[in-house]
Amino acid sequence: MGWIGEQIDSIKSIQFRQLVTQAISLGMIVTSALIIWKALMCVTGSESPVVVVLSGSMEPGFKRGDILFLHMSKDPIRAGEIVVFNVDGREIPIVHRVIKVHERQDTGEVNVLTKGDNNFGDDRLLYAHGQLWLQRHHIMGRAVGFLPYVGWVTIIMTEKPIIKYILIGALGLLVITSKD
Repeated sequence: MGWIGEQIDSIKSIQFRQLVTQAISLGMIVTSALIIWKALMCVTGSESPVVVVLSGSMEPGFKRGDILFLHMSKDPIRAGEIVVFNVDGREIPIVHRVIKVHERQDTGEVNVLTKGDNNFGDDRLLYAHGQLWLQRHHIMGRAVGFLPYVGWVTIIMTEKPIIKYILIGALGLLVITSKD
């Protein structure tokens, strides 16, 4: 009957108790991942401690598919630092370099201007309408390290959702049919 027939027989023979045990195991794995993510958020001070570079705007320093590790400290942001920021009206964060820092004399508030290393002009066209500078609350974190190419998994699953569904289905089938 082959491998498919064996898997179908395996699914049919699952006892209720075994199914509950496997569901609890899966729940514990998901919960552990969430706890690790929240712990990283607390340690790094960033709402998103890990991000994937989605475009080529930071080449040659960072290429599309690189994973960046972020940290957000109370230290002032300096020109030359690579930051990840959110812009009002956009849901995807942007990774670019700070090119200018502007400190307001009356409030001491620090605003920054960014630019992608591979872009010709600054990012004012990317900011919200009428916005000329980024404030501190726009910045998610500073890049403190990276892993090259590892983020391609995320990019492929985002751009080709069928691969994501096949992977989730295969993992689900693996959990259901495992004997442990």
